[in-house]
Amino acid sequence: MIGIIFGVFFLCLILGIPIAMAMGFGTIFPALIDPSFQGDLQFVVRSMIKGVDTTSILAIPLFMLSGAIMATGGLSKKLFDVFAVFIGKLRGGMPCAVIVTCLFYGAISGSGPATCAAVGAMCIPFLTDLGYDKTFSAALVATAGGLGVIIPPSIPFIAYGLVTNTSVGDLFTAGIIPGCLIALTLMIYTVVYCARKGEDRGRIESHYNELRSKGILHVIKDGFWALLTPVIILGGIYTGIVTPTEAACVSVFYAIIVCLFIYRSVRFRDLLKFFQEGVKTYAPLGMMLALAQAFMKILVLVDAPQSLADFLSATISSKVVFLLLLNLILFLMGMVLDVGPAIMILAPMLLPFASELGVNPIHLGIIMTVNLAAGFVTPPFGMNLFVAAPMIQSDAMTIGKKALPLIGTYCIALLLITFVPWFSLVLVG
Repeated sequence: MIGIIFGVFFLCLILGIPIAMAMGFGTIFPALIDPSFQGDLQFVVRSMIKGVDTTSILAIPLFMLSGAIMATGGLSKKLFDVFAVFIGKLRGGMPCAVIVTCLFYGAISGSGPATCAAVGAMCIPFLTDLGYDKTFSAALVATAGGLGVIIPPSIPFIAYGLVTNTSVGDLFTAGIIPGCLIALTLMIYTVVYCARKGEDRGRIESHYNELRSKGILHVIKDGFWALLTPVIILGGIYTGIVTPTEAACVSVFYAIIVCLFIYRSVRFRDLLKFFQEGVKTYAPLGMMLALAQAFMKILVLVDAPQSLADFLSATISSKVVFLLLLNLILFLMGMVLDVGPAIMILAPMLLPFASELGVNPIHLGIIMTVNLAAGFVTPPFGMNLFVAAPMIQSDAMTIGKKALPLIGTYCIALLLITFVPWFSLVLVG
């Protein structure tokens, strides 16, 4: 029965059926071929409703809404100017400022594609004007955009917490150092790349001097409210003032106040459009979350988690071997599955065996998210590649090839995160 469920699921994916519907077909198929099966349609519907009957799930659409408002409000440009004024004159400084902008913007959007779109729309033309190769610029933003799901508030962290009953606040805390580590490794590669390929120092210094002529204090003041966003959201969570869900609600009001009254980059009449787009964007994801809960309940009925644990116990006895195999499987799955659905399907099945080997549930969540985030830039279905490609009138595969060294650098950080739990757990306490 387990083979039939996953066979139907992957067949639907191959046929191009949306992931949510593929999970739905896999969920109801056992009852269709065996009417006596306990997981009938009523069971599936109850599981879907019960699975999303939690306030934690509200954090996802609220963070998505605040990210959309801030993207339109032009916060990515203000963030970039702040970082560029400090490091823009250094070797590889401007591309590094783009990476840091993605890091900070990830703390606003919680989404990889959203970070890539918001930062890329401004930074890719800018880097190209400074003389950097346009394909490299797109590959850099596409790769760094993956930080959007690692730096809190991360939507995949919320999904992992929902399906494994792990503290979302602890996952947010655990994601800070791994996200910074990945950004650091990408910056090191970028500096080496710029040293090898050379830069148009004349153009770079001209723009840098233009930026400095505004005054450092003016640039910081202009970007202050954008820089304050992650401080308010994450500071409220870590100090215990608000829960992650309440922080998501605060982020929406903060985005409206900043963009509407301070930067005046959004109008009142735009708000209704944001709400409508937010519902349209979240509806498929909400359905996917509900179906994922039912899908896992059906897998429990057919003893899939236990069967997986028995198989892994019989074939793997070493924690190191398990982590290496886990990285390989997740990296390959990230090429064909989005990070959210992959976590919702795999996390509840892998957690019991990982815990037996001494892998902390929070550490496992970080490993899974970081691994699957690489899928944003791995061909053939890397979402960020398709977001960045139209910005340079190119195709996704061309950018994907240029991103390969960046992905290799990313994997170095991934191995450190996997085998040195300190990076994930030191701040959790």
